[in-house]
Amino acid sequence: MLLGAIADDFTGATDLCSMLVRGGMRTVQLIGVPRLSEMGPNDVPPDADAVVVALKSRTAPVKEAVEQSLAALHWLRAGGARQFFFKYCSTFDSTDKGNIGPVADALIDALGCGFALACPAFPTNARTVYLGHLFAGGVLLNESGMENHPLTPMKDANLVRVLSRQTDGTVGLVPFGTVDQGAVAIRRAMTGLKEQGRRYAIVDAVSDAHLVAIGEAAEHHALITGGSGIAMGLPANFRRAGLLKEAGDPSALPAVAGHTAVLSGSCSRATLMQLGRAREHLPVFELDPLTMPDAAALAAGALAWAEGKLGATPIVIAASAPPEKVAAVQARFGRDEAGTLIEDAMAHIAFELVARGVRRMVVAGGETSGAAVARLGVRSLRIGPEIDPGVPWTLAEGSGPPLMLALKSGNFGAPDFFTKAFQMLGA
Repeated sequence: MLLGAIADDFTGATDLCSMLVRGGMRTVQLIGVPRLSEMGPNDVPPDADAVVVALKSRTAPVKEAVEQSLAALHWLRAGGARQFFFKYCSTFDSTDKGNIGPVADALIDALGCGFALACPAFPTNARTVYLGHLFAGGVLLNESGMENHPLTPMKDANLVRVLSRQTDGTVGLVPFGTVDQGAVAIRRAMTGLKEQGRRYAIVDAVSDAHLVAIGEAAEHHALITGGSGIAMGLPANFRRAGLLKEAGDPSALPAVAGHTAVLSGSCSRATLMQLGRAREHLPVFELDPLTMPDAAALAAGALAWAEGKLGATPIVIAASAPPEKVAAVQARFGRDEAGTLIEDAMAHIAFELVARGVRRMVVAGGETSGAAVARLGVRSLRIGPEIDPGVPWTLAEGSGPPLMLALKSGNFGAPDFFTKAFQMLGA
């Protein structure tokens, strides 16, 4: 194992894995904190260049998120990882209490490195950082729709301010003018900030070339934090050091036959657009917790609708809704209770669909994906070909029958993502 990564949600983990596979690293995603006894035969980690531990810690209580992340770090260190990565969303999803700052603080302390860069930029998916401000889709983060996120509303685009509110350390900035000069200038600037006593450096990036340069500049950093884009330059570091060998196509997966389905719990603008496009081609069933406020009943209704529809074309079961409906559901049940209601229903639906022969499934939304894979008992994912930037097909391992899963971050994917995903598999 060369790179050991900790991701704060499941779709973000597959996003990072996809980036590493694209760079030529054989990559495995583990679901939840692994135990040392689960390392494999003779207590060795999976046969991969990179291992990403996917947690469901983005919206967990701070103490729980920190404990899980430190447990994952302990396992990755025991597995021999040479460098570590804390992956969070390209929209810096968090609250003023965390969890990005507290988790990063704990990892820095555990590694004794004293400093880490922070860069959520992913220009391919329209996430850029300029003068410390995060832009999504060409507008400031707090004007992008993320200000209405049901769990982690982002009302401030200034990442220096956002991260400063989550840590007792100080946060500096490596601005565009420095980043545009390349890896040597970036490395010099980060060294200077560390020598000044800064714990973090927000690093600007508006292009893939910037991300590659930042990755090169961080070659010897013990810990890197950011979105998956910042991993773009990491495989080349290992390759230059003679540690990463060429070994065929790292994204090759075996074919899996079976029924096809989409489960969508994300309420992002991108996913709502994808659902709108899917309705033109696929049968869609919408869960309505306002009229049926019971997870078991919601699941039963969806499964009854699915009977007789499995097999011919992919089916879509969605709990996604526009902001005004989300607000109405949260007003009735409370934010946490509303989220749990949907997650429990979708997890039960996922389990029952697999029992009915679904073997190829797209799950949209980080919380929905986490609930679904937990209910399915998935322990690890072998990363395969990319559908859209940041979203690969994966092969679930340790969960019974062969199962292809695509865990999609709510904000990712083109409007035709759902149909495109299955066309790749010949469905």
